Amino acid sequence: MNLRTTFPRVLAVAVAGWALLAVPGLFLSGAWWPWLLPDLAPPIAFLAVPLALLALCAGVRDRVRRRWLAGALAVLLLAGAGRAGLHWGALVPGGGPPPAPADALRVFSWNTLYWDTTDDPAAFHRFLRSKDADVYLLQEYLAWRGGTHAEIDRLAALRAAFPGYRVVVRGELVTLSRFPVVATPAVGPGQATEDRSVPWRERFERNKVLRTDVDVSGRVVSFYNVHVPVQLDIERSPLSRGFYRVVRETDAVRKEHFAALLADARANPRPLLISGDFNTTPAMGDLDGLRGAFSDAVAASSSALPVSWGPGPLPLWRLDWTFTGGGLRVHRYALTDPGGLSDHRGQELLVSPAPVALRADRG
Repeated sequence: MNLRTTFPRVLAVAVAGWALLAVPGLFLSGAWWPWLLPDLAPPIAFLAVPLALLALCAGVRDRVRRRWLAGALAVLLLAGAGRAGLHWGALVPGGGPPPAPADALRVFSWNTLYWDTTDDPAAFHRFLRSKDADVYLLQEYLAWRGGTHAEIDRLAALRAAFPGYRVVVRGELVTLSRFPVVATPAVGPGQATEDRSVPWRERFERNKVLRTDVDVSGRVVSFYNVHVPVQLDIERSPLSRGFYRVVRETDAVRKEHFAALLADARANPRPLLISGDFNTTPAMGDLDGLRGAFSDAVAASSSALPVSWGPGPLPLWRLDWTFTGGGLRVHRYALTDPGGLSDHRGQELLVSPAPVALRADRG
């Protein structure tokens, strides 16, 4: 084997292979259900892989081949930069979010991982209380039993742990508010479960958005608590037809919830916050509608690589997001350690509605 001629060929195959993964995703992500699977790659790979291959180009002695490979990788690097999940603003000195007023709201959004059913309930409530939030947006108010999701009854304990808070529940979603709740309009598929006689299973499957309108000192602010279904069933083998059937069917369900959320939020004239577990990474096109219509709270983060989920001590995926609109300002945004209680980091925010006069001046 002649390493001098073999190495450039192997490198060229690697570059072509990465191009086949990275380039079609620019057009197919969010539009074609099979692309949900390649989109599961850690987003940072869209920078790390081209950079690693670019470094290997130094070992190619043929100048013409080296230039062609380096040029192709530069294009792939640029194409993937926006999908890697980096918060480029954190790398730029200065700037930052506006200072918070004294009456700014503390918000905590978190996927609890089956509530307290796998933890010490006392430790679970201590962790929540330690956040001292004005509004809590919590997901997975349920248990995992017998290989499926199951209903739980923990509201009495929750109210005892948070006296004075208003508690709103839809399916697996729970919102707590220190402020009066003025309305809880159903969103999208959840509208079919307004009748209390609807079985819990149906309420769980249809309610993936919980909107709660809260009266904050005379201003109504809308909070959208979100948990978009995960793309695949890890209990099924990728070699089975059922695995891909679940991906296709779930993609349709995800699109329905995304569309309903976007339509409701766009029609809402109030200051609003949309937050939760979207089971969607920065590389996926599923979030394009929300990202185009509302502001990503990560702009107020000091982290260059905001990540919220992943096995082990180093998460590689950002699945949890917060968006704001209607003049709601974000003064702080941080993804925080769940204290061993969940595989998702919590989202901690400090927000405030813009003054009415300021919003009017801006049209």
